[in-house]
Amino acid sequence: MNDYEEEFDGLETDCVHAGEAGDPQGAVHGPVYNSTTFRFDSTAELLETLEGGHSGAFYTRYGMNPTIQALETKLAVLEGAESALAFGAGMAAQSALFLTHGRGGILCIGDAYGGTIELLSAQLPLLGIPTRFLLADELDSLEEVLDQGVDLVFFETPTNPTLEVFDITGISDRAHAAGALVAVDNTFATPINQQPLALGADLVVHSATKYLGGHSDITAGAVMGSRNLLEPIWSWRKNLGQVPAPETAALLMRSLRTLAIRVRQHNASARAVAETLCEHPRVTRVLYPGLPEFAGFSLARKQMHGFGGMVTFEVDGDGDETADVVDRLRLFTIAPSLGGVESLVTQPVTTTHYTMAAEERERRGITESMVRLSVGLEDVDDLVDDLLQALD
Repeated sequence: MNDYEEEFDGLETDCVHAGEAGDPQGAVHGPVYNSTTFRFDSTAELLETLEGGHSGAFYTRYGMNPTIQALETKLAVLEGAESALAFGAGMAAQSALFLTHGRGGILCIGDAYGGTIELLSAQLPLLGIPTRFLLADELDSLEEVLDQGVDLVFFETPTNPTLEVFDITGISDRAHAAGALVAVDNTFATPINQQPLALGADLVVHSATKYLGGHSDITAGAVMGSRNLLEPIWSWRKNLGQVPAPETAALLMRSLRTLAIRVRQHNASARAVAETLCEHPRVTRVLYPGLPEFAGFSLARKQMHGFGGMVTFEVDGDGDETADVVDRLRLFTIAPSLGGVESLVTQPVTTTHYTMAAEERERRGITESMVRLSVGLEDVDDLVDDLLQALD
């Protein structure tokens, strides 16, 4: 760690300074090392780098690139982790995690991104990796499923798109008792709002495309945890070619410097939007962890420092009528993804969970009248006015 980390511990300070090694020429931020390979003055020097725990500059596909390694230092500090690995996408991070630590069985709890569910249910079983699923109301069966053989318990909290909140400490305790590791997707919460490792999880995964990137201009992912758990993931990343480009790493470093201030504004605006939606007669249900009437409010208040920028609600109408509301929005852009400075809107049945069977969507409570908002950094009164005119 840099010297400052031993003296200062504020997340805002970490966002700005962690991993920032500086530049011999005096630049405030380190340069972007676009080189794919790095030279050595001797064979002995090359071998010393290879044997040094992947910490030196060697070959960019290995992740042994100064720009990528600076990013990983910052990511690790923000999640309170011993180490971090950066990836070219969130799904790359998840797939390397599953292939490393889930080969004996993976249990996915609750809702998750549609691509994650497709990977777990349709693709990993082709490789002989058993996968199981438990919804929130099925957690009484957790020990029974764990006893069937599970290496890795995986869940999002809050979840996509229903924003369910799961007890990280409680689930981790139960999983560890059965000898399983726990990985938490912290994409919706970010390290600013939630610290899963401090609550008992073993690994944290992010789609850094979302809030960590924050500007809808990069695609990236990350896994954080202890060095001994990340070491075998590093080998999968290296051989599957999942490392991000140095330019992407530099852009993500740029974005992380403003993460804390961005997330806190997302939190405040999303709560105001959720409270407004609760009062509208055309809205039948609002899902937001910061609402006292939300089922997971007490748990969210206990394990989160903020409730996030995502709001999901249901319109009194069918899928076409819901689409009409979405189409009338002017500030909220119809687009997949989330976590950027601009506000986005989508119907999960047409984007994130489009490929999921209708019966499975129904079982998970993902309806045609459901709308997911990624509340951005525009003036919150303008966002509220936009929603009201669309609903009215």
